Amino acid sequence: MRVLVIGRTGQIATELLPRLAAAGHEAVALEPPEFDMTDAGQVAAAFARHRPEAVVNCAAYTAVDRAEDERDLAFAVNATGPRLLGEAAAAADVPVVHYSTDYVFDGSKDTPYTEADPPNPVGVYGASKLAGEQALHAAQPRSVTLRTAWVCSPHGNNFVKTMLRFGRERPGMRVVADQHGAPTFAADLAAAAVALLPRLAAAPAGDPLFGVTHLTGMPYTTWHGFAEAIFAGAARRGQKAPRLIAITTADYPTKARRPANSRLDCTRAATVLGLPPQDWRAGLERCLDALMKESAA
Repeated sequence: MRVLVIGRTGQIATELLPRLAAAGHEAVALEPPEFDMTDAGQVAAAFARHRPEAVVNCAAYTAVDRAEDERDLAFAVNATGPRLLGEAAAAADVPVVHYSTDYVFDGSKDTPYTEADPPNPVGVYGASKLAGEQALHAAQPRSVTLRTAWVCSPHGNNFVKTMLRFGRERPGMRVVADQHGAPTFAADLAAAAVALLPRLAAAPAGDPLFGVTHLTGMPYTTWHGFAEAIFAGAARRGQKAPRLIAITTADYPTKARRPANSRLDCTRAATVLGLPPQDWRAGLERCLDALMKESAA
């Protein structure tokens, strides 16, 4: 298949592109400055030039705190962009895979969120991502949105890399222990898209494959629990681990509110899409191996 990938250097796109090639697909990856998905003319030109048979949107505005001051930019990237991609994909009759976030929920529920739970974002980032989901599916019903959380990889900026860097610099670290969720490795999210694409291309509108689906790693943990696993893995690889201090969200104020509960119920992903959640602990081992190999080079 010819696959148009929006984004090239982000965590998911970096993992996706080699997997598409290995599966025999022809992928074209576009991102700024040469491509602006918030420009209808540029989106139309990209579809006309590359004639994709599927689209995977890996691009997003993800600066959660800065979004509070850059609302227009966040909504342009996270809402207008997906709408334009959906409109172009509908005109070309090709499916779209899109990634979204746990931030569409307010985090007040006591149990994991299902796709049937009403969204209630409490910040600009979450609101912009929810608007993007809605606009995409209204424009192109043959779309899949994979809502995920706590994305990590050996690439870009993420919690694993931040912890390892601070761990080398500081004897002790304070980590929030009252926010619950599940780390998700970009490699697993990329593999999910590769597995879905041929099925989506053959599926008609209305097929249960399409729609919003939750997909994170498992098991659930806290940021503090995740940090403990990161430093235990780093210690096994010879890096000294700092002393971890559990704190509350109130002890670490941020401009944008974080969901206390980011746990997503991934039953639909497993039963309908055939994508069972992957154990993030295995992903962490692979990520640490890659990062340690990189630092030793």
